Amino acid sequence: MSARLAILENILKNSEITTLFQPIFDIAGQQILGYEALSRGPKNCDLEMPNALFSAAIVHDKISELELLCRSKAIENFVRLKLQGKLFLNVSPKTLLDPCHPKGETLHLIKQFGLAANRVVIEVTEQEKVDDGFLLLKTIAHYRQLGFSIAIDDLGAGYSGLKQWSELCPDYVKIDRYFIDHCDESVVKKEFLKSIIELAKVTKTAVIAEGIERVEELSLLEGLGIVNAQGFLLERPSLKPSLAFDSAQLQQLSFTPLNNQFEQSMAIGWLAIEQAPIDSHTRCKDAHNIFEKDKSIISLAVVNESLQPIGLLHKDQLTEVFAAPYGHALYDKQPVTALMHKQPLVVDENQLLDTVSQQITENDFDIRRHIVITRTEQYLGLAPLRDILKHITEEKIRHAQHANPLTMLPGNVAINEAIEHRLRAKHSFALAYIDLNHFKQFNDLYGYASGDSVIKLLADVTTQACSNVPSFVGHIGGDDFMVVFDGDDAATVCNNIITEFELKSRAFFTPEHIASGGYWATNREGEKQFVPLLTLSIGVVEPDLEQCTNSHQIAALATDAKKEAKRYRHSYLFLCKRRGPALAVVRLTPEKQVI
Repeated sequence: MSARLAILENILKNSEITTLFQPIFDIAGQQILGYEALSRGPKNCDLEMPNALFSAAIVHDKISELELLCRSKAIENFVRLKLQGKLFLNVSPKTLLDPCHPKGETLHLIKQFGLAANRVVIEVTEQEKVDDGFLLLKTIAHYRQLGFSIAIDDLGAGYSGLKQWSELCPDYVKIDRYFIDHCDESVVKKEFLKSIIELAKVTKTAVIAEGIERVEELSLLEGLGIVNAQGFLLERPSLKPSLAFDSAQLQQLSFTPLNNQFEQSMAIGWLAIEQAPIDSHTRCKDAHNIFEKDKSIISLAVVNESLQPIGLLHKDQLTEVFAAPYGHALYDKQPVTALMHKQPLVVDENQLLDTVSQQITENDFDIRRHIVITRTEQYLGLAPLRDILKHITEEKIRHAQHANPLTMLPGNVAINEAIEHRLRAKHSFALAYIDLNHFKQFNDLYGYASGDSVIKLLADVTTQACSNVPSFVGHIGGDDFMVVFDGDDAATVCNNIITEFELKSRAFFTPEHIASGGYWATNREGEKQFVPLLTLSIGVVEPDLEQCTNSHQIAALATDAKKEAKRYRHSYLFLCKRRGPALAVVRLTPEKQVI
């Protein structure tokens, strides 16, 4: 008997399987959709990891026994932990079709542990070739009849892909990690994802993106309209996973290099127009009467019994149908579901305009149409696409007017607005004032083109360093920058900015100047002096929101901190302890002095 077989048999005999759970987040609905159960063998043994464990089971013809054990442990632990939402169970198609595999065991297990069938999703992996497709369909149909939901796992990684999708009609498809990995950098992967989304809309299938590890990937997926997400970036598999959706934690993951929640465009809910919906049983004739009575209405949302939007009825399309010969006779008594647009863009009221705009452009929606806005998945109102794009354009123009022309970073007006927003919201923050040292002499010696390039370098280094923390980067003008930090990352990020800038700015100096650590230049008095290489002075303040009442006081506080940092010839980060405005100094004239 091989060592692996002995370990495997011991696992099966003693039920030595550990179940980890990884949450699947519904980001749009701000809730946990469910948990995928992931099985592990005994700690520190050859069969601890799933690949080795299941490979050994296949080799030694024990896969059916192992899957049943894993399934039993998953259901038991899911119930024991009182996890909400759905339980996603991985099931091999070959196991489902194995004549020796006990029938009805999953149903027996959920009854034993008191779990409803409609809370269980059977994940059928696409990585194994199935010879008897008809028998697989019959087996899946049996599971569905029992009340289980069906998911295709690893879509795009295996043998039959779209064929399996069309035949199994799954409730969920989980896109293979390959297509998620660096999808923000691949045109091919991006187009694949867009195609999957369109197919999912037509087939009414929910899409789950799994294996998300980078904020850039999450940002792209959200922009494309994929709302169900799973991966290490959001939460790793664990014995005790999160029990609820943590909106604050996910907010930190929003990939906003130059902005954060205070600077992003407003939520789409602010543009919602209150327009009464119609239910799915409404006749086309009655809907037509609504349009005729109020000429301003050009779209009607169609909702189900739970007030969830299921479509959008357009006035022009209905009018066109009724204008055709026998139009009224054919459609008067038909329900509006026969003519409505079944895949309108539906977004939660808290979705930001920038994200919605990306979804509109990515999916090529007709600009004459409306989008449907929901609150906790129920219909709230409509928003015209033209109004959305018009508002975004106006905002972009407004910001561009106040942006620095060299770096295109927000200028003084936007910086002051960012500070004022936080003051009004009573949201604590830190403010960093970044200034280049010895810049004038460098500009005089190396020329204004090199000077501009150095300023652009500082802008790039600063925005890159701040890209993964909640922050706002602004360019005051010249060689001065400000960064607003909403977390406790200011000191760490500023030190990173200094290190990165000193390293990259060396490229602008001659080897001789680098070797000497500087160069000789003439000062304003006409005297020769030795000028060090470019360095940074950064002053950081954490204003007391009770003492500071406006952005000017806070800017003055940061300026004082920066002046302290500039007392050093090398790069220096000064963390100011003072948190309020400086006390005014009143000097009395001799006549007014009190003896």
